[in-house]
Amino acid sequence: MEIYRAHVLVCTGTGCTSSNSGKILEEFEEHLKKNNLENEVKIVKTGCFGLCAEGPIVVVYPEGAMYTMVRPEDVKEIVEEHLLKGRIVKRLLAGDKEQETISKSLDNVEFFKKQKRIALRNCGVINPENIDEYIAFDGYKALAKVLTEMTPQEVIDTIKKSGLRGRGGGGFPTGLKWEFASKSKDDQKYVCCNADEGDPGAFMDRSILEGDPHSVLEAMAIAGYAIGANQGYIYVRAEYPIAVRRLNIAIEQARNYGLLGRNIFGTGFDFDIELRLGAGAFVCGEETALMTSIEGKRGEPRPRPPFPAVKGLWQKPTILNNVETFANIPVIINKGPEWFASIGTEKSKGTKVFAIGGKINNTGLVEIPMGTTLREVVYDIGGGIPNGKKFKAAQTGGPSGGCIPASHIDTPIDYDSLIELGSMMGSGGLIVMDEDTCMVDIAKFFLEFTVDESCGKCPPCRIGTKRMLEILERITGGKGEEDDIEKLEVLAKNIKASALCGLGQTAPNPVLSTLRYFRDEYEAHVRDKKCPAGVCKAMVNYVIHAELCKSCGICARNCPVGAIKGERKVPYVIDDEKCIRCGVCMEKCPFKAIFKNA
Repeated sequence: MEIYRAHVLVCTGTGCTSSNSGKILEEFEEHLKKNNLENEVKIVKTGCFGLCAEGPIVVVYPEGAMYTMVRPEDVKEIVEEHLLKGRIVKRLLAGDKEQETISKSLDNVEFFKKQKRIALRNCGVINPENIDEYIAFDGYKALAKVLTEMTPQEVIDTIKKSGLRGRGGGGFPTGLKWEFASKSKDDQKYVCCNADEGDPGAFMDRSILEGDPHSVLEAMAIAGYAIGANQGYIYVRAEYPIAVRRLNIAIEQARNYGLLGRNIFGTGFDFDIELRLGAGAFVCGEETALMTSIEGKRGEPRPRPPFPAVKGLWQKPTILNNVETFANIPVIINKGPEWFASIGTEKSKGTKVFAIGGKINNTGLVEIPMGTTLREVVYDIGGGIPNGKKFKAAQTGGPSGGCIPASHIDTPIDYDSLIELGSMMGSGGLIVMDEDTCMVDIAKFFLEFTVDESCGKCPPCRIGTKRMLEILERITGGKGEEDDIEKLEVLAKNIKASALCGLGQTAPNPVLSTLRYFRDEYEAHVRDKKCPAGVCKAMVNYVIHAELCKSCGICARNCPVGAIKGERKVPYVIDDEKCIRCGVCMEKCPFKAIFKNA
């Protein structure tokens, strides 16, 4: 066994890979060799660290120095200064760059201080393509314990006692779901993993699969033992090439080690896993549509009951959990249900992973104890709103969720609190909006997505959401009618009550929540034909202030449609009929003489 005095961890998740972390790896290999350090320093390819806004990220141990926004040309300095001479390169450090000491747990970085990583425990810590590193961090210990020391019912009781709820949307108690499938009698049962992450801005499951795929495989085997299944399927979208490749590697490694396949740990228990690639249909995130797709049919939801625990995949008892839910299972088995239940709130135990995006400084992936407030997520972890703008709202749950206004920023984030506010946990997307956001336009954006992704099987979703979108397009286009708001509400409530599946039933949520908290913006659009945020182009016009205009002609030269006219020593004027409201003139004017009127 080789011993190294230092380890260099390089993020190779999708975000950092797209920012050239592959080249950074090559540079480390080259410069370590040049300085005769290749036998002293080990390079480790890891998954996502979470602080995506500052990638690519490199962490050097034993010091625990986290370097952010690393470029290939920075590698030479890190090798020669830090690894050769022991001098930390402070200009590249995350957080306080003038600190004298580095915390090995990265607690010096504000982004991590209020987080508790359970599902993400190994992401950014191990090489996801090396099963030995997973085993070194207690990997497959839970599976061994379950198969050699526990009965299937004891496993189910442990998960029930932990209070773990499904992290994929509705928050159904995981142990209860497993118990239903366990009690169903049949000759064949299945375990399915939903890795078809379709919400705009969501990348929680992808990051776990890229950074710690074995945790999902281990958990699925545990679930198989608990319910009496010997076959598992992971339904993962084909747009996740790194996740798919690492899952294939992990499955092959687990089979080679006898951790998947026949007679695992010599106990007579058989369990294997196969991948099924999704083509990107949002509706296939719904459990029955997902199973229909695995069967090779068009991905459309089925009526329930019967529920999948009774008749699921190929009409056999099936359990379906998402990636994050499974990632919690091995830790619960190893540390005990009481430990997990001690984290979070009374009805929402443990932690939740969120992908934070939108108008936020620290875009990335966070894992927080349930009950953490939205304010803590936005300001303490997320670093606040760029350019000193005010927080206006946050959308949780993606197209199925709703908007939480600034007046509720101190609300604890848990299943029940979000539902009470008209939103939902969903899979964990969290989009932050600032004062410049038009809430009517946001509702239209999410409804456009839902209409485009509807499978079309049931009329409420196929027709109803289309009619809602038409009304929103009329309102944002400056042609709203007096009764449009009432029509929206009636349509939304009818769709919620009659759509076939959960995706159709929750599709109106963005509209209903914005109507609940930002009704005045709808009314301004309809009655005053104004967009208070100045976003809806049909209600905006650009004006050149004569006293500030220098007649330089820069605006006219940059206008893509020739809507600006003027002459030397005479202020320029915008032809409102020709103007397409692109805002290029205001952006290019060096004298700030152009203003947007909403």
